[in-house]
Amino acid sequence: MKAVTVVDLTKKFGDFTAVDRVSFDIEQGEIFGLLGPNGAGKTTTISMLATILSPDSGKALVAGHDIQKDQPGVRKSIGIVFQDPSLDEELTGWENMDFHGRLYRIPKKIRLERMEELLDLVGLTERKDDFVKTYSGGMRRRLEIARGLLHRPKVLFLDEPTLGLDPQTRNYLWDYIEKLSNEMNISVILTTHYMDEADRLCDRIGIIDRGKIIAIDTPENLKKTMGGDVITIRSPDYHGRIADLKPNWIEKVESYDGFFSIALHGAEEHLSELIRILVERQVTISSVSVHKPTLEDVFLHYTGRRIRDSGNSAKEQMRMTYRARRH
Repeated sequence: MKAVTVVDLTKKFGDFTAVDRVSFDIEQGEIFGLLGPNGAGKTTTISMLATILSPDSGKALVAGHDIQKDQPGVRKSIGIVFQDPSLDEELTGWENMDFHGRLYRIPKKIRLERMEELLDLVGLTERKDDFVKTYSGGMRRRLEIARGLLHRPKVLFLDEPTLGLDPQTRNYLWDYIEKLSNEMNISVILTTHYMDEADRLCDRIGIIDRGKIIAIDTPENLKKTMGGDVITIRSPDYHGRIADLKPNWIEKVESYDGFFSIALHGAEEHLSELIRILVERQVTISSVSVHKPTLEDVFLHYTGRRIRDSGNSAKEQMRMTYRARRH
């Protein structure tokens, strides 16, 4: 049985379609990433799968439970760590864990054993009796993950789990998430707009943009679609002098925000020839870089823009829709 099965899931807010006929499935023990900019539909998708929002159409099964027909079954089967903090700062780490366990009616003996085990797992045993308001951002994230695992969920939702954390803490959490998947066989759905996070953690990635999933595959296979190398050149002259650049050794040419990228094999071999062609065409060149394909290149290929330049319009549209509905 699949851990998660999603078929044509759709959610609208007024005239704005936040999630548009999204479909994917997730194997047991797999880390699946939803990669996209802010406002792309990642959190809305997770909210529907967690039964917080009701879909307008489509269907989904989580751990075998229908998200519309068996919401209690779904909720018993999942753990959630959302972007916004949900811990009680006036309680200790131990008390936050204990309160969560009581809500799930976990018997006392089992609850206490799991609390000790999970707090040790996330490195918070020595701070368990301190108030959460004294915790750093990374410690709070680790406690939220431990709390989400207390009732032994089959599927764990992590919505932008390392947002705003420093690089050292991010790497710590990455190690921990990998450990969860490998040792506890928990299926993880991870939403992120960090390319390095998706590349490091995910077994497969679904690229989501403007509410639609436009590509699904392993990070390696997605990058292979770009060819062997990518040359990125900063220049204002793309449309007039570069758009028709088609030597037989070039696979793709794409432009964005004052740059253009060229995908090809053997970049070092062809770089001098490329520069010669551009100079002959009187192309203004501000900078040149050569690198192996990244998920940023993949996102650019499928959407025509970089991930950091995306999403604001969709997010603003959702804000406007909420305001209109309130008034």
